[in-house]
Amino acid sequence: MLSIKARDLWLNPRSRGLFFQLLVLLSLASFLAFISANTIANLQKAGLTTGFDFLSNQAFFDINQRLISFSSQSSFGRALVVGLLNTVLVSSLGIIAATIIGFLAGMLRLSKNWLVSRIVTTYVEVTRNVPLLLQIIFWWATFTSLPRVRDSIEIFEVFFLNNRGLRGPSPIFEQSFFWVALVFLVGMFATFAVSHWSRRRQMETGKTLPVFPIGFLLLVFLPVMLFWGLDEPLAWELPKRTRFNFIGGINITPELLALWVALATYTGAFISEIVRAGILSVSVGQTEAAQSLGLRNKQTMRLVILPQAFRVIIPPLTSQYLNLTKNSSLAVAIGYQDLVSIGGTILNQSGHALEIVAIWMAVYLSLSLATSAYMNWYNKRISLVER
Repeated sequence: MLSIKARDLWLNPRSRGLFFQLLVLLSLASFLAFISANTIANLQKAGLTTGFDFLSNQAFFDINQRLISFSSQSSFGRALVVGLLNTVLVSSLGIIAATIIGFLAGMLRLSKNWLVSRIVTTYVEVTRNVPLLLQIIFWWATFTSLPRVRDSIEIFEVFFLNNRGLRGPSPIFEQSFFWVALVFLVGMFATFAVSHWSRRRQMETGKTLPVFPIGFLLLVFLPVMLFWGLDEPLAWELPKRTRFNFIGGINITPELLALWVALATYTGAFISEIVRAGILSVSVGQTEAAQSLGLRNKQTMRLVILPQAFRVIIPPLTSQYLNLTKNSSLAVAIGYQDLVSIGGTILNQSGHALEIVAIWMAVYLSLSLATSAYMNWYNKRISLVER
């Protein structure tokens, strides 16, 4: 009787598939356990310790580009946090700039103006076919070749560009500014809720709400009125020139500027081709139908073409965002202290290679999965739903 049940389970495709999956998982777990045990044993024979206790040791080095306080007396763990924030900073700035450049270049390349189209085509072809590392070094050499501090290039008498970077005003927040930020965040969520409810109401009844005036009231009018009512709890510290340097304000290092520009222009060139392909994928009949309704070219592009092109644009656009985040690790070539650069310094001082590499892998995997999850959610949200 038991053999008959076993035979039935084996003949069942579902149960047989589960058995093989379980067998593969057990084999993989056994292999990883064997590798881990063998590695730990070899490290113990070599007199090397394992674990992450070294993260509490003193760093004994400084970091010039940081978003949080750090000194040579801080720990290795805090240094890695500073590197992580630097990686997130340049990746976020790069994604924003690359998206703007890519969409503009993609649409301008389809322009009927011959000169504009040729200029954009030249930018795309040249940028895509030059290695990113060379572009990073080129921009770093360009920014470090700018005039010295005493001969800084003034921009609106507020920003100063020199071979030490870009110096600009830094914000000074008072405690009461918290309420302004809170009102803005509440207004943002309320505007999103009103917009979502308005779309549902339009689908059900055909009636809409004045979302733009409501959003302006919640996002602009109320925060500005509260800002003035609290006696403007935000001030700006302007940089002041001294004999050898500037004091005050905030400084963006040449390494950050070079990496940002290189990542944005390089990735933007690929995004432009994705945008161009997405626009060309929309049937010409859609444009003709929009023009027959009296829509202008800008309205046609914004209301008809791009919403349909997004179905083609979003999936490869996600890959470009992931590539940009991972390509930021090339910052080590110009001395920008990101996660990889700081991790390499800690590795040389502590000798914990496996732990540092594991941290690198975990961080980049987490950033990639988070980016993919958001883009997949957005892609699902804008996809067409068959009725």
